[in-house]
Amino acid sequence: MELRQLRYLVAVVDEGGFTRAAARLHLAQPGLSAQIRQLEKELGQPLLDRSGRSVTPTEVGRAVLPYARAALAAAHAVRQTVDEHTGLLRGKVTLGLVSGATGHAFDVAAFLADFHASHPALEIALTEDTSERMQAALLAGEIDIALLGPTAEEPPPGLSYRTVIDAPLGAAVAPGHPLLGPADRTAVPLAELRDRPLICLPRGTGVRAALERGCARAGFRPRVAFEAASPQVLAQLAARGLGVAVLPLGEEGSGVGDGLRALRLLGAGLRARIVLARPASGPTSPAARALLDRLGEALPDVSEGAGAGSPF
Repeated sequence: MELRQLRYLVAVVDEGGFTRAAARLHLAQPGLSAQIRQLEKELGQPLLDRSGRSVTPTEVGRAVLPYARAALAAAHAVRQTVDEHTGLLRGKVTLGLVSGATGHAFDVAAFLADFHASHPALEIALTEDTSERMQAALLAGEIDIALLGPTAEEPPPGLSYRTVIDAPLGAAVAPGHPLLGPADRTAVPLAELRDRPLICLPRGTGVRAALERGCARAGFRPRVAFEAASPQVLAQLAARGLGVAVLPLGEEGSGVGDGLRALRLLGAGLRARIVLARPASGPTSPAARALLDRLGEALPDVSEGAGAGSPF
């Protein structure tokens, strides 16, 4: 009995057939079938029922499967332990990133290139999505870590956050917009956005969630005329006079784009946060732990009450 035969058996059961299992394992189907038959011959019992439309385990196969999975997990743990002691990381780690999450302050491409140089045997993947979907992906174990804009004021059960960006929300308008008023003011109550065409990030993003919560507190629903996933596109639309762009503001109202005037929105909870999110139980692999540690070093910690070197 060989470890690879147990891996083949598990794959056939998981995929419900030899064709899909062969594709998953990058093997020719006849070779896969031959290996399973060799295992059945050695054990003296059929492990798979091939009579139906899908392949299912026999009674003996069902009894064997937990031990096959345990053997594969043990072999993986042996390799992982050796790699940890030698400083070599293998496997795959996935980072989720909300579009426009870090602006120009954090060069994601340079960061990942440096991380890959430190761990060349590690496969690194980057995926972009809305914050809402990335939270679900974290909880499902589909991604390891994410930089996202939280859609609720508290993290959902099962996730931990560390805030890396906390900025006020602002209204970006073209020069001469009525919202600026005759005194050329720098702040405006959120209620003054009632019935105005707004330009905002789509639902499922932290900025949109903060805007909708703020409007609900002020007693109205935002009239979102344009949506875009990129803050730069929002600014371009506002510069053309198509509405009021709702964007995070940088220091002294910066960050809204050339040719626009920034007005800070006045109201409770009108802030945009970017958090470093991970499962509350901790990283699921040494690779994820290494990526989290490196991100912790590269990104600031502006969580409430956090001090220098605050643990995540």
